[in-house]
Amino acid sequence: MSEISFETGRQVGVLINRKGQVEYVMVGNAKTIEMPDFGRARVSEDRFRGLRCVHTHLLGEKLTQDDLTDLALLRLDLMAIVQVDDKTGLPNLVYSAHLLPTTAEKLDTDGEGLPYEFLEPNVPSQLETNFIGLINSLENEMARSRQTARSRHTNRDRVILVNVTTGYLSEAEESLAELEELALSADVVVLDKIIQRRPKIDPKTVLGKGKLEELLVRSMRLGADLIVFDAELSPAQVRSLSEATELKVIDRPQLILDIFAQRAQSSEGKMQVELAQLKYLLPRLVQGQNSAFSRLAGGIGGRGPGETKLETDRRRVRDKITHLEKQVNGLSRQRQERRKNRVQKNLPIISLVGYTNAGKSTLLNSLTQSDVYAEKKMFATLDPTSRRLRLPIEQEVIINDTVGFIRDLPEALVAAFRATLEEISDSNLLVHVVDASNPRADQQIESVDKILTDLKLNEIPQIIILNKADLLDELSLEALKRQVSLDKGYEIVAISAVQPKTLKPLIEKVGEVLARDLSGLAVDAV
Repeated sequence: MSEISFETGRQVGVLINRKGQVEYVMVGNAKTIEMPDFGRARVSEDRFRGLRCVHTHLLGEKLTQDDLTDLALLRLDLMAIVQVDDKTGLPNLVYSAHLLPTTAEKLDTDGEGLPYEFLEPNVPSQLETNFIGLINSLENEMARSRQTARSRHTNRDRVILVNVTTGYLSEAEESLAELEELALSADVVVLDKIIQRRPKIDPKTVLGKGKLEELLVRSMRLGADLIVFDAELSPAQVRSLSEATELKVIDRPQLILDIFAQRAQSSEGKMQVELAQLKYLLPRLVQGQNSAFSRLAGGIGGRGPGETKLETDRRRVRDKITHLEKQVNGLSRQRQERRKNRVQKNLPIISLVGYTNAGKSTLLNSLTQSDVYAEKKMFATLDPTSRRLRLPIEQEVIINDTVGFIRDLPEALVAAFRATLEEISDSNLLVHVVDASNPRADQQIESVDKILTDLKLNEIPQIIILNKADLLDELSLEALKRQVSLDKGYEIVAISAVQPKTLKPLIEKVGEVLARDLSGLAVDAV
């Protein structure tokens, strides 16, 4: 091989099976060599391909990143390169590497896990590694770690989260942390998180070529089922990424839709989620195996209509959307009638609004001694709930618990839930519940205010409740109060919804604001 490579000025390589037989011969150029297309999906996750690659290097290089990428993506038994002497054409040192089980990954200089290990370089005549013994032991270790992972995460999707940004890394890290919360709320196993900062987003694959290869290696090493991007992807990007990774690829809006599909309990909630999913998936409906629907065979991103309408064409989807919109409009009329009845009874309406998982349902339960479903998960509440509360000023009010908001809430979801969100429009007061313990509390307040403004609900009087105040020290809480007061100018009360004794200032403040605003309305009416 060295002589032929030296005479032709090209890299020459062979793929050898475990019996020592040559199965493929490859010829490249002076710098690279191309591997056959095996279709890597046919290899079991806890086994190697049964082929080792040996090829020449003419320029004195050691193992290159392309060599290591091929080793990982093709799941080769071994990648070995033979350095060819540029004067005699004789073989010099042989450099080799093999894959490692995930649990045995080595650390590089940056502390990151490397999926491979390098063997000691040597001249061909002095290579003494028991190759078959090495491969068998590695496969046994892979099988054990895979079995342990399966038993620990039965029937749960295993995902890698990806953020590609053109802005600050700190903002990307915060956004990815929230995506991880969403993923955990969707009951998946988060295997890894990847961030790339680029001058501009690649219009086809979002990621750059090198980072995409890294993502492929990580997904194969960790046994990922799904990749979730922290942005909204175009239909073309989803198709390109799905083809490149051979995995299901979804984006942030689709993950949120999936959580809503899991949480919807009432027929009304299920109807609104289905409408939102269909509106989102309609532009992604194309013919062929790379369509958005064909990737949704179940699991995350595949609940609801996605898994029952894989072969539905655009016309039938549009018809279904029209039908559901009529039903949602009917719900809107019914809600208007119910609201009229409340107004006739002269009962002030208070709506609890805020970021998802801020503690709105827990607060409603504490105020009204109710048992509304509350859980420390995003979007635990989808169906609005109303309860009565008697204030110290001998005034009865109605309190609405509403669906939580989130940054970049999918437009299709806002449109589908407009009948539910209309409940807020007749409120006399908005109680904006904020998770004070969340390091992104400022951004969450901004996101909620933006959605309220988009829904034209920002004119309704509002007070801000800093919930979970018991999780902050006094200095941090006071600093947050000052900052919010300075930014928004709203009245602020700090509470802990799980500690009823802290709720008295809130009830007094609500009564004070209602008395002031209702008296103002009475004067205007006169």
